[in-house]
Amino acid sequence: MYLAAIQRFLLPNTCVACGRHIEPDNPDNLICRLCISRMRWVRGGCARCAQPLPPVGPCRFCSTWPTALLSARSAVWLTSEPRDVIHHLKYEGYRRLASEIGRIIARVVDPPPGDALVAVPLGERRMRERGYNQAGSIAAELSKLWGIPQADRTLVRIRETPSQTALTPELRLANVAGAFAVTEGRPVPRSVILVDDVLTTGATLMAAATALVAGGARNARAVTFARAQTFELKAVSV
Repeated sequence: MYLAAIQRFLLPNTCVACGRHIEPDNPDNLICRLCISRMRWVRGGCARCAQPLPPVGPCRFCSTWPTALLSARSAVWLTSEPRDVIHHLKYEGYRRLASEIGRIIARVVDPPPGDALVAVPLGERRMRERGYNQAGSIAAELSKLWGIPQADRTLVRIRETPSQTALTPELRLANVAGAFAVTEGRPVPRSVILVDDVLTTGATLMAAATALVAGGARNARAVTFARAQTFELKAVSV
């Protein structure tokens, strides 16, 4: 314990988003309070997806979602700080960030009704390269905070898919269509809470929810840390 304290004093953690030293009363954190305060919470909006509603008419963001996906909630908008956090979690090996991300989600998002948390799985190649599934690590933290069991390995990715980053919404849907399936021989929760790091168009969550319902689940809801912006963000952080 004393050695760890000395190491933290000599080599204090720095924030992955801004590079400042972490506050001394939270020396093991990797995100400083200033960067957390700059994050914009996803509040209000559509009752199903929490996306800001258009001036006239119903929500267009979730209008094409299948009935298998009942709802989706995200904690923060994908501004610069959350983007840096996710980059370090996925590509720089900062697995401990999943715990802090889980705490941020639990601070903003109420636990959805559901029997178990199911992380959106990685393909085998990405899992070998990364060594862990970032969504699974976030789900593990939420399981502790919300007291909801995590149904590990319920869902598998049966087809490797290219990165979605540069794809149009239509190509995203085609890219992940049929990419998931439930694990043969494993029980499937009746009501599932899907967990992922980012929601962009919802294509991945739609495909995962469809596979779960086809495999025996009654329905699925989704929770993510961040959500991509498709409009000018005017919300005020809290």
